[in-house]
Amino acid sequence: MAVDPSDKTEPAKSGVIHAALLKAAEFAEFVKIQHSVFALPFALLSAAVAGKNGLSASQILWIVAAMVGARSSAMGFNRIADRHLDALNPRTAGRSLPSGRLSLLEAWVFVTASTAFFVFSAAKLNRLALMLSPAALVVIWGYSFTKRFTALSHLFLGLALGIAPAGAWIAIRGSLGLPAVILSAAVIFWVAGFDIIYACQDYSFDKRHGLHSIPARLGIATALKISEAMHIVTLLLFVWLKYVVGFGWIYTAALLAAGVLLFVQHRMVRPDDLSRADAAFFTANGFLSLAFSGMAILDVYV
Repeated sequence: MAVDPSDKTEPAKSGVIHAALLKAAEFAEFVKIQHSVFALPFALLSAAVAGKNGLSASQILWIVAAMVGARSSAMGFNRIADRHLDALNPRTAGRSLPSGRLSLLEAWVFVTASTAFFVFSAAKLNRLALMLSPAALVVIWGYSFTKRFTALSHLFLGLALGIAPAGAWIAIRGSLGLPAVILSAAVIFWVAGFDIIYACQDYSFDKRHGLHSIPARLGIATALKISEAMHIVTLLLFVWLKYVVGFGWIYTAALLAAGVLLFVQHRMVRPDDLSRADAAFFTANGFLSLAFSGMAILDVYV
């Protein structure tokens, strides 16, 4: 059967698919989907410890789903809240909203859908997870406004990510346990520490626009020392977790790896040279989260 050359159905269909893929990629960039490597592995580690004697595939699935929903909601809300500031900052002016690649309506629809998905996923886990989901949303949305009034905004970001291990534990046990509290505290200080490094890049912008951060308040050199101190606290909490849970030699190796990665991260930045701040922020910390959590999970089941 001959094909009618005037039939434009296939090219039109191909164009729609291409446009949909481009939009999906834009939403992934909108929420920096690759940054999921920071909190998700620690949530899975917490779930592994909590469910050592019986962890179902369904529980893992809904924990991951809840994490994806919560993180997408939080990041989308943050981008909306910061869109005017992002437009003024040369480092962030190319983001989805300031550049016009996404409309404000599209952003709000995305945040609403992500929030609904998070609450639905929490409901599929257990009653307590569902009941606490509004509180989690207050924490993860609330971070977006903290730079406007406190230099401790880095700790608020740490809290926004740090509730992930606690939430995963609650999802499995229906209550909160000491290992989850320790792991959440470790994540809080770890995230706050590397966020301080990241914020050093915006020192001049924050000072000029009255935004609050530790670098803007105390200077870059002092801020980097505070970041180091926070990461020392992180390692001490990891050590405490080892003895509370009763981890073995694989976890000890994970501890050493985390220590090396944190050391390397702080060697990558200096007050007079922040050119590798992005690498310190994403590469070193992403690898730390994956390697440390992966080795610790292996220790749970070996």
